[in-house]
Amino acid sequence: MRALLFAALTMVALPTMAEKLTIERIFDGGNLAGAAPRGLQISPDGSRVTFLRARADDQFQLDLWEYQLKDNKTRLLVDSKKLEPNGEQLSDAEKARRERERTAGLHGIVSYQWSPDGKQLLFPINGKLYVVALATPDAAPTPLDTGDNVIDPKISPKGRYVSYVRDQNLWVIELSTGEAKQLTHDGGGTVHNGEAEFVAQEEMDRSEGYWWAPDDSAIAFERYDEAKVPVTKRTELFADHTDVIDQRYPAAGAPNVAVKLGLVSPAGGQPRWIDLGKDADIYLTRVNWLPDGKHLAYQRMPRNQQKLDLRLVDAKTLAQRTLLTEASDTWINLNSDLTFLKDGKSFLWGNERSGYHHLYLYGLDGTLKHAVSEGDWPIDGLLAVNEHTGTVFVASNKDAVPEKQVYALKLDGSTAKAPARISQGAGTHVASFAPDGSFYLDNFSSVDTPPQVSLHKADGSLVSWIEPNKLDEKHPYWPYRDSLIKPEFGTLKAADGQTLYYRLYKPAGFDPTKKYPVFDMFYGGPHAQMVSNAWGDYFNQYMANQGFVVFTLDNRGMARRGRQFENAIYQQLGAAEVDDQLVGIHWLKSQPWVDAKHMGVFGWSYGGYMTTMMLAKASDELAGGVAVAPVTNWRLYDTFYTERYLGRPQDNDSGYTRSSPMAWLDGLTSKLYLVHGMADDNVLFLNSTELMAELQKRGTQFQFMAYPGAKHGLNLPGQRSHVYHLIENFFQQQVKGAAVAPVAPKAVAVPAAATTTR
Repeated sequence: MRALLFAALTMVALPTMAEKLTIERIFDGGNLAGAAPRGLQISPDGSRVTFLRARADDQFQLDLWEYQLKDNKTRLLVDSKKLEPNGEQLSDAEKARRERERTAGLHGIVSYQWSPDGKQLLFPINGKLYVVALATPDAAPTPLDTGDNVIDPKISPKGRYVSYVRDQNLWVIELSTGEAKQLTHDGGGTVHNGEAEFVAQEEMDRSEGYWWAPDDSAIAFERYDEAKVPVTKRTELFADHTDVIDQRYPAAGAPNVAVKLGLVSPAGGQPRWIDLGKDADIYLTRVNWLPDGKHLAYQRMPRNQQKLDLRLVDAKTLAQRTLLTEASDTWINLNSDLTFLKDGKSFLWGNERSGYHHLYLYGLDGTLKHAVSEGDWPIDGLLAVNEHTGTVFVASNKDAVPEKQVYALKLDGSTAKAPARISQGAGTHVASFAPDGSFYLDNFSSVDTPPQVSLHKADGSLVSWIEPNKLDEKHPYWPYRDSLIKPEFGTLKAADGQTLYYRLYKPAGFDPTKKYPVFDMFYGGPHAQMVSNAWGDYFNQYMANQGFVVFTLDNRGMARRGRQFENAIYQQLGAAEVDDQLVGIHWLKSQPWVDAKHMGVFGWSYGGYMTTMMLAKASDELAGGVAVAPVTNWRLYDTFYTERYLGRPQDNDSGYTRSSPMAWLDGLTSKLYLVHGMADDNVLFLNSTELMAELQKRGTQFQFMAYPGAKHGLNLPGQRSHVYHLIENFFQQQVKGAAVAPVAPKAVAVPAAATTTR
């Protein structure tokens, strides 16, 4: 469920026979994806491409590299080991930020930024800021005098300043003088300036809390006060000590932070505050400056997430007006498509009014001009706009649901129903465009092609390879190539007739006359797609090579399929999702090569929740399952995520009750292995302890594994290998080796459902 970690480990000797892929090799032996970079960026002048690449001796430590287009040469820019020879000592704020950004397992240079003139690169490491001058790339990076433990550094759009957050306040350094200036002064305790609150980072895809005007004249910043957010005392158990953490965690139904939006000059002075409206219980979801530097826009959403206002503010007078309002009977999905065009007259906006995510062109008076994309297919998001050619670039799965391709549309709407596909090759294309949309980087992979990076013109034609990453004798996956199993993709039908996509690996040496046990791995939750044509499904490959049929199905409620597909989970979770997963289970059981008595399920996070729900509702169908870091009581999960689907607990008590495995535990008769990190600040450890207490009260036997000091991703050394050995052992011994005879689940008395249930 985490993005693949890219590394540059290579093999130099051609093996005389294929080696067997092991769990240790997958998680501790260097990245099997090969020399695949991450953090790809095109320089402002278009002369080079920069990226982060893992070290050959440490797949989790990243260095900064560049590729020169003029000579097609790649070279190391910054060796992170030289700047942090003794390892990192990060602040709690930075650790939390990386956990939210899913980079907690990485160290070294994990992010960087170009100066607007393309002459310098800014990056943080070990809580300090450094600048690299491209004119003298061999010189040591220059440290900035910012003090320690800075977060979210940025170079201002005109390149005059570097800004950052320290001690919960916003600061700038004027690069010409090196003088640091503190812009806010009330940060501390429960007050944070220039930071994004927990739910913004975790759920809104917004990790930043301040935004520069394009002319360097001002900074818009968020100020939040979490005084009213309840304190959760969380005990973090480590191998050698115990910490008691007072975490302000906004659980469903509880108060959120109080948020304000201010403007401040980089020269200093008192902030000016923008009126966010009479309703204080809102979410500040997005902030964007217009190209003129005189206006900014913000997006405001009420607590129930059924309305979204786009407001335009005059930065001088603070006068404001509503540009447009979105409304929904269920919930509104956020996106980052908003783009104000340089013509000063119009903007692009994404919404799902048609039932699918599409782009629309609006005038600055809020009037809809026309659709830019249209049809019974969704875009993933806006990639770039070339205003000179009148072209808009988007990502979509229009041609094949398990894929991601790049498409071009005309800004005038003339091709809204017929976008031109510019990416080539079946699989997943992740494109990064130059600011003007004139060319792009394509990070491509498929189930049998490791990630490859190439540079293309806007029409899709190849300019050059940045990293071909061929699967040859130098590639780290080369010794295991003979064990690579190509999956099959297919479709089934949900109860309401909608199409469900699955991915299936048949076991190594497959014999259709034999019967095989099943390893069913799913996620099942919103904003995710698991059935994809992309590289890196290593553990599923491993399990197929251990003799399992490996199956994954994307149920209703998941992403990239339109609102009808998503809305099936509204007001109750774990109903439509379980029904759809059982469609997959029943189809598998109808195959002559499946051993129907030896089928198990595994999931992590929402997938862990799905495992508990599957076993509680359908133990008669399954031998057992492994649930890692599951939500077991949605009243314990955060406001923004949970209330989007279930509303507040005080308004939908029965929906919360029926969405929890606690309501169905009398039916849990199959074998359960429960796993949780003991310092998880996302899905709190309390979820598993509540479930354990309920199972013990009922006399239900189960297995349990706790990981000392581990957050949600179990990223401490050795933990990933350990947990995946645990998963394999469970399936070998409890699913494949000793299937449980079917037992009909007992009826459970629960409150009336808010929506249709199984």
